Amino acid sequence: MKTKRFDVIVIGSGSGLTISSRAADLGYKVAVVEKGPFGGTCLNRGCIPSKMLIHSADVMEVIRNAETFGIKANVEKIDWKKMQQRVWKEIDRDAKSIELGNKETKNITVYKKTGAFAGKKVLKVGNELISAEKIFICAGTRPSIPKINGLENVRHYISDDVMRLQKQPKKMIIVGGGYISAELGHFFSSLGTEVIMLVRGNCLIKNEDEDISIAYTRIAPRKYTVLFNSEIIKVGKKGKEIDVEINQREKKKKITCDALLLATGRIPNTDILAVEKTGVKVSKEGYVKVNEYMETNVPGIWAIGDIAGVYFFKHSANLEASYCANNAFSKNKIKVDYYAMPHAIFTSPQIAGVGMTEQELKERKIKYFVGKYNYINTGMGAAINDKEGFVKVLVNKDGKILGCHIIGSDASTLIHEVIVAMKAGLGVKGILDAVHIHPALSEVVQRAFGNVRY
Repeated sequence: MKTKRFDVIVIGSGSGLTISSRAADLGYKVAVVEKGPFGGTCLNRGCIPSKMLIHSADVMEVIRNAETFGIKANVEKIDWKKMQQRVWKEIDRDAKSIELGNKETKNITVYKKTGAFAGKKVLKVGNELISAEKIFICAGTRPSIPKINGLENVRHYISDDVMRLQKQPKKMIIVGGGYISAELGHFFSSLGTEVIMLVRGNCLIKNEDEDISIAYTRIAPRKYTVLFNSEIIKVGKKGKEIDVEINQREKKKKITCDALLLATGRIPNTDILAVEKTGVKVSKEGYVKVNEYMETNVPGIWAIGDIAGVYFFKHSANLEASYCANNAFSKNKIKVDYYAMPHAIFTSPQIAGVGMTEQELKERKIKYFVGKYNYINTGMGAAINDKEGFVKVLVNKDGKILGCHIIGSDASTLIHEVIVAMKAGLGVKGILDAVHIHPALSEVVQRAFGNVRY
């Protein structure tokens, strides 16, 4: 079989499109390999559709809490079909537009098929072989499916497909206690689905700062049922329902649902790509090993995004893509600067963080000081009646910001003041010296820093 030659191959149409676009603009002959819709996980089955749907849940919470503010309101009906159409009409249009844009771009050839390595820098795409001197692995991860007795006989969902449900479930079991469970649990439960969350450990979102995890673990069971220290033994059909047998603290019990969602982590797509055939090394978990320039051990092959396993955020993949494009197509290589990499969880209440957690500082034996402030003790916090929210900051003796963690209203927005201060090296003084609008919610951030006790 004859091999078709390109200058550049980009596997994946998410953040990798930054690289393919740059290469095409420079005049390189580029192949983009993507079986699914263009735009990657974020656009098609991740952050964008989930946040659009979650906004509906947020609106519902506002309505349900309206009486707190002297307003009596009732919800007449949830139009699930309209809710879905609003989201997917836009998402699918954008994906098609991105694909068409690539197909019409000079120097880019689109392969709408699954690709896998067949040899050193050779990729088999459908029935064709293609190769290039520069190859970029941007193929992401996929949901991990745990081994559960009887699962093969039961209809179950993962984060990739559960958001496209045409009918709202009456009762849903979510397996997992991480950020995906937190966001989707909020979405379905706020809109009226009875949600039961099965968690193997004794806390939720365990990778967050310990105080944030403790707070959310306390708050979440008020919104839906959380069964801690639980694991599924087996599942089976029970008429139109699913019969789920679990083991909770060495006691067996049965529960039923009409929708089963597995949110038990993600695994890299390196096995599907057969990266070993091109000589690329992977970690024991299967992630592509990269250096500070996003280079693999094979010269001329790079990897970015989730499949590289450094961070698992769209914004980190975008960051890596921009560095990678520079490093591959210019003489001046630059190490990726991840400093002050933030994240957010769009559950209720929102959660956001940047920098190290308190438990990480303890493990590294770094001396630190803590500042905290509750939303409710600020003017705007009282106005919106946020009794649960707080900001926690971690700093050193010189006033350098080591970390900031927020749970509460608009946490994903409030965290940005701290991100900018950290990136600019302004430290605690930069936050305290900045004049904050009174009574804007951002005052809670300033007061947390002002509350540090050295």
